[in-house]
Amino acid sequence: MAPTRTALALVAALALADPPALSAQKLDSTLYSTLEWRMIGPFRAGRTIGATGVRGQPNVFYVGVNNGGVWKTTDYGHVWTPIFDAQPTGSIGDLAVAPSNPNVIYVGTGEGVQRPDLSTGDGVYKSTDAGKTWRHLGLRDGQQIAGVIVDPRDENRVFVAVLGHPYGPNPERGVYRSTNGGGTFERVLYKDENTGAAQVGFDPGNPQIVYAALWAGRQGPWENSTWNGPLSGLFKSVDGGTTWRQLTTGLPTTAQGLGRIGFTVAPSDTRRMYATVDAPALGGIYRSDDAGETWRRTNSDVRVWGRASDFAEVKVDPRNADVVYSANISTHRSTDGGVTFTSIKGAPGGDDYHRIWINPDNPDIMLFASDQGATITVNGGQTWSSWYNQPTAQFYHVITDNRIPYWVYGGQQESGSVGTMSRGDYGAITFREWNPVGVEEYGYVAPDPLDPNIVYGGKISRFDQRSREVQNISPEGVRSGKFRFLRTAPVIFSTVDPHTLYFGSNVLFKTTNGGHSWDIISDDLTRQTYDVPPSYTMYTGGNLDRAKNRGVIYTVAPSFRSVNTIWTGSDDGFIQVTHDGGKTWTNVTPSALTPWSKVSLMEASHFDDESAYAAVNRFKLDDLRPHIYRTHDGGRSWKEIVNGIPNNEVVNAVREDPVRRGLLFAGTERAVYFSLDDGEQWQPLRLNMPATSIRDLVIHDDDIVVGTHGRSFWILDDMTPLRQLDSRVASAAAYLFKPKLTYRFRRNKNTDTPLPPEEPAGKNPPDGVIIHYRLASSARAPFVLDILDAAGRTVRSFSSADSVDPIEPGFNAPTYWLRPQQRVATGPGMHRFVWDLHYAPPKVLAHEYPISAIFGDTPRFPLGPAVLPGVYTVRLTVNGRAYSQPLTVKMDPRVQISEAGLRLQHDIGVRMNDAIGRDFAALAQVRERRGVLRTERAGAEAGEVADSLAALDSLLLGIESGSGRNLVRLNGELATILDTVEGADAEPTTQVVATAAYLEQTLASVLSEWSEIQRTRLRRK
Repeated sequence: MAPTRTALALVAALALADPPALSAQKLDSTLYSTLEWRMIGPFRAGRTIGATGVRGQPNVFYVGVNNGGVWKTTDYGHVWTPIFDAQPTGSIGDLAVAPSNPNVIYVGTGEGVQRPDLSTGDGVYKSTDAGKTWRHLGLRDGQQIAGVIVDPRDENRVFVAVLGHPYGPNPERGVYRSTNGGGTFERVLYKDENTGAAQVGFDPGNPQIVYAALWAGRQGPWENSTWNGPLSGLFKSVDGGTTWRQLTTGLPTTAQGLGRIGFTVAPSDTRRMYATVDAPALGGIYRSDDAGETWRRTNSDVRVWGRASDFAEVKVDPRNADVVYSANISTHRSTDGGVTFTSIKGAPGGDDYHRIWINPDNPDIMLFASDQGATITVNGGQTWSSWYNQPTAQFYHVITDNRIPYWVYGGQQESGSVGTMSRGDYGAITFREWNPVGVEEYGYVAPDPLDPNIVYGGKISRFDQRSREVQNISPEGVRSGKFRFLRTAPVIFSTVDPHTLYFGSNVLFKTTNGGHSWDIISDDLTRQTYDVPPSYTMYTGGNLDRAKNRGVIYTVAPSFRSVNTIWTGSDDGFIQVTHDGGKTWTNVTPSALTPWSKVSLMEASHFDDESAYAAVNRFKLDDLRPHIYRTHDGGRSWKEIVNGIPNNEVVNAVREDPVRRGLLFAGTERAVYFSLDDGEQWQPLRLNMPATSIRDLVIHDDDIVVGTHGRSFWILDDMTPLRQLDSRVASAAAYLFKPKLTYRFRRNKNTDTPLPPEEPAGKNPPDGVIIHYRLASSARAPFVLDILDAAGRTVRSFSSADSVDPIEPGFNAPTYWLRPQQRVATGPGMHRFVWDLHYAPPKVLAHEYPISAIFGDTPRFPLGPAVLPGVYTVRLTVNGRAYSQPLTVKMDPRVQISEAGLRLQHDIGVRMNDAIGRDFAALAQVRERRGVLRTERAGAEAGEVADSLAALDSLLLGIESGSGRNLVRLNGELATILDTVEGADAEPTTQVVATAAYLEQTLASVLSEWSEIQRTRLRRK
């Protein structure tokens, strides 16, 4: 039953009763600076276009990834490290290392390709310290840098191929030259505002000879619309790039459909050149034996060249001009001068290779960059390094299920789909925690709210996690052409009726039986007519034939309040809404949305049925500005709300927090943003995340989960401080934020050898509760953080005076395994502290680090007993004043243990912890007394006194570490029982219960003996 209007009004009123609002001006970022993103993988790479090795350093390689930044390996690709993450863009087109100085690297940003899901950059960057630091050089409006080369003799002489705006004309395109290390750039080859440079290259024997390929390509605003302009071609300069002439003899003309050209010059014979040429009838591999003056086609096999508009990469062996490689869906090699080719690297489904680098001193060493990532061979292609070690996956959307811990899902471009745990059971998120879920690479994923083992997605499939079966449940058994589908078709469940699943084409489909049958609940919800956008008229001549009826529903936003209210947005710029379950629809498109203003994502309000938000992406109209629209009257009026988001950041997603009304989140092509005032002012939330395309984000309880298009999945584990931010926080001398509901999970269940540090792994959330607090100024000592139970008893206490525990002197492994120890911070600003949900650790004689080790995150054992689920109080005492917040701890719901069993486990653990403490204290006393006795014996003369002291020392030695039950032995045995009890969330066995009681009795006997000795045998001072 849908909520009544009265109930909705009450909910809305309560939601609006927020704490005092902060000013709509830009927030001080220190108010939320402790929030932290973590990357969870997957480590299955995405599209990689830039690639180079380093001459003289055969183990070192660099790659540039689509929205993934620049990565470096120093071990032939076993481990890749990001080195560009602090920069404002992550979209990379090419990069080059100066042959005369390997510390100098130039990076061109923007992908430098023509495809539906590309991202732009902001010019050229330079490093002079092998990637440690970077400086922006220029060419910001080029948007796409397709090629960068450096003179092999002069690190300051650089050529840049600027492809230009992918969806519109601009003058900053063509070939640019710098002779001062990028201090300034001069355009040396240019045709017009629609023709860019796709490649530039030197003659290997003479850097005064330069070749360049110009490409006048344009993709349309609808899927699979491409054109080539009249000025594409191959050009040559013999005076260092000052003047150029076109090379045409033997090559197709633009009238014959000439598109992109990729070329290479043979280092062993610089008159030999090869080219991959894109042309409908005359495409193929071409060869020149006179330095480009004349050409002949040597191979027309479409397998070798057929997607030249995507790849067009050809390279020659540095020692043999007859050995040539062509990158395409697979990579092919010819040993007869380009006449015949054999596939040497690829797989069914298509790896899609973009770039080849061959070591000039050892051609057996090669680096390939592909849609699957970077891969290296050191034996001429016999074996290759893995690309399952690069967290550069590209997702279009992200969603979570309702399991605990929850899973994260998305369709991964180039690879398929991913379902991964948000928290691994083995201390991290590795290959053990994720698997495919049967969805195509572009698809939405929709886990069944009633059974998370069933997953829907793509166009459209049903996956059963238990059987791993994937069933096609498309509304049409065979495509009839009646419906239009794009690569990214919305698939989403109703949040009101969990049986209802929606699927978008140009109409909206609905199923309530898992896809066994479908109902059509709308007419065509896209535009029927429109003009071709101005940025495309030079290609189409104004012809509208190819532009008719191309749009699809791109986003579906079911209401959170009523099963009958559904919003849709189309990629051609329509917003429609129904309030009667699809019987009637109303076009409520804002007037500012011109044709092909893609409604990338819509979100219905959680608080009322009249409010909605729309992220609008006008990238394909050559508009990089952000666009977010808001309505509070059912779409009758809209307001654009983008203040605070930079003008060059396209918005892909907008979401509303379900708890605090007015708290919004947006994902742009560079970062995440948030607003506390319903979008009137946006604040950056990039924090520690690299710049990357945020294609989608969702709020899961108190977490923000992000799907990036180039850096895999990221989670901000606890965003509750954003819900609590108000004027009181900003003005308070100290503020303790209310912690989120926290589940008691086991830190790491692994009992086997730990994975090596080189094994890629996503990060688990912190072990325990995250406590955020803010200090306006430095706190005076003592500064104390206490955890109290429901009865007000102190469970754990942390102080600024606490010392850091030393590393065990006998630790026999590298210290990089160890978790850094925390100190409660007392300086001004925001702080974050993690309590691990354990009592204080016992004082044992010997500590250890468990086999359940995680690189950089292994605590010292034993830990104290885990606390029981329940309600606790976090109390912060600063400058003599106490601040308190409640904390709720719940049990991992997967654990099968009775309340009585859990209580027994807890009680034995606490008893053992206490017993160890009493044992340790007594042992310290005994050892102190034995030290005194040794001094006294040294000063005593032989005789009765000396004999008495010796007898007493022998008695104390027996209590300390004698042959019977003693304090040293008991300390270890009590710790063993504590470890056994805490080793699993299970009711302790009968024998453990009995042993615990026996050890307590034995300890009591030994302590009684020690007390008696103190009373009767020791002199009181």
